[in-house]
Amino acid sequence: MPVTARITIAGLGAGAPGDLTLGAWEALKSSPCTLLRTGKHPVVEWLCREEIAFSTFDAIYEQAPNFQEVYARIAEAVLGEARRQPVLYAVPGHPLVAEESVRLILERAEQEGLQVKLLPAVSFLDAVFSALRLDPGSGLQVLDGLLLEERPPLPTRPAVITQVYSRLVASDVKLSLLELYPPEHPVTVLRAAGVPGEERVETHPLFEIDRLDWVDHLTSLYLPETDKSNGICCYPLDPLVKIISRLRGENGCPWDREQDHRTLRPYLLEEAYEVLEALNEGDMYKVCEELGDLLLQVVFHAQIASESRSFDINDVVAGISEKLTRRHPHVFGSVTVRDSREVNLNWAKIKAEEKGGYTPKGLLADVSMSVPALMRAFRLQKKAAGVGFDWPDYSGAMDKVHEELDELESVAAGGELIKIEEELGDLLFSVVNLARLLGVEPETALTGTSTKFIKRFAHVEEMARLANRDLLQCTLAELDKWWEEAKKLEKIREKR
Repeated sequence: MPVTARITIAGLGAGAPGDLTLGAWEALKSSPCTLLRTGKHPVVEWLCREEIAFSTFDAIYEQAPNFQEVYARIAEAVLGEARRQPVLYAVPGHPLVAEESVRLILERAEQEGLQVKLLPAVSFLDAVFSALRLDPGSGLQVLDGLLLEERPPLPTRPAVITQVYSRLVASDVKLSLLELYPPEHPVTVLRAAGVPGEERVETHPLFEIDRLDWVDHLTSLYLPETDKSNGICCYPLDPLVKIISRLRGENGCPWDREQDHRTLRPYLLEEAYEVLEALNEGDMYKVCEELGDLLLQVVFHAQIASESRSFDINDVVAGISEKLTRRHPHVFGSVTVRDSREVNLNWAKIKAEEKGGYTPKGLLADVSMSVPALMRAFRLQKKAAGVGFDWPDYSGAMDKVHEELDELESVAAGGELIKIEEELGDLLFSVVNLARLLGVEPETALTGTSTKFIKRFAHVEEMARLANRDLLQCTLAELDKWWEEAKKLEKIREKR
C-alpha cells in the first residue's frame, strides 16, 4: 500500500474470488488495518480461509435507524481510524458503484486533506449485464431502490434497481414502481449475480416481487421498458406535484405560499409566450426548458385548487384524456374521415352534442377574449370558415386587403381618429384573413418580423456607437443608411 495513501478503498468484486484484482488482493494481504463494510458477501468466507484479518461494520446495521445513518457512521469510523494510521476499506463490487459510504468518505477526506487511493473491481452491475446479456449503452438506468421516491425510473427505458436488501425493501420498491408500471409488468429478479453456484435469476410480474422468500442483500431487479402504446405514463407528474405541495406547505417557500390563481395569471401568459419564442428560434433544448416552465404553472394552479378540494392534477389529466378520446372517434372508435376538414366538422358536432345539441351564445362565443387581438381574429375567422363562411382562395382576401387599405387612406386624410381606428382595425382583420388563407400563422409571422426588426435596429445602434454619436443626434438619413446596411448583411449571411 502506498505510504502517502491514508485510505485505500478496494472493491471485493461481484461475489466470486476471481473478481478480485491483483491490486486489491495485494492490499488485503499487506494492510495492517482492514475494514469491511459488511461481512455478508460471498468473498468474505474465502478471505477467512486465506487468513486475511479484518473487522466489519455489520453491528452498525443493527443499531442505526436507517441506511443513511448507517453509511454516515461507517464513513466517520473509517475516517477516524485513518487519522491514526493507514487503513484499507473494502466494499462489495466496485467502490464507486452504488456505494454511499464511499461517496461520504471521499467528500470528507478531500476536506481534511487525507490521501485516498481507489482499487476498482468487477461490479455487481457487470455480473448483471453478463447474466441478462444487457448492453448498458442502450439507455439503461441504474437506480437505488432505497431512493425511488426521490429518483423514480423512466418507464420507457430499461432499468436496474439496486439495494433491494430484503422482502421489506422489495415491498417498498414494488409500491413505488406500481405508480409507474402496470402490476403485470415483467421484473427479472437476480440474486448473487456472478457468484458460481449461488446465482439465481427468475422473472415475475411486478406485483409478486415481495412474495419471493429468497430475496436478500445480494438481490437486484431488472425492468424492461414499457410498451409506449399501452397507455402507461412515460414520466409521472407526481415528483413535480410533491415539490409544489412542499413549497406550498407549512415549512415551504414564503413566496409560493402567498400565490393564488389571480397572482399567477401573468406568469402563465409569460411562460406561454416564452415557449412560442423558443419554437420560433427552433432551439429544441430551449423549447424543452420552456415547456417545463409552462408545465410548472399548470401544476401550480392544480395544487392551489386541490387545497380547496376543487380539483387536482389527476382530474386535469383525466379530463383532457377523456375529452381527446371522445372527440377523436376516427381514432378511438369506428368513425371514418377523409381529411382534416371532416375532422374539424366532427369536432364541432361533438362539442355541440356535449352542450346539449345547441350553442345559445353562438358559434364564435367560445373564442376567448383573453388572447391577444391578432390571435383572436385568426381564431374567429377559422371558426367561421369551418362552417363554410370563407373565400374560395386567397385572391378574394387579397382584394379585400386592398379595399380596406383604400378606405383607410380615405379616412386618414380627414383626420377623424375614431374612423381611422375603425378602418385600421378592418385592415388588420383582413390581413389576418389573408395570412390564414396563405397558410401562415399571423402571430408567428409578426413575431418573426419583430425579431428581425430588433436585430436590424441593434446594427443601427452599434454603428452610432462606433461613430461616437447619440441616436438622438443622428439624422434620419444616417439611420436609414445603417438600416439598409443591416438588411444587406442579412442577405449575405443567408447566402452563406
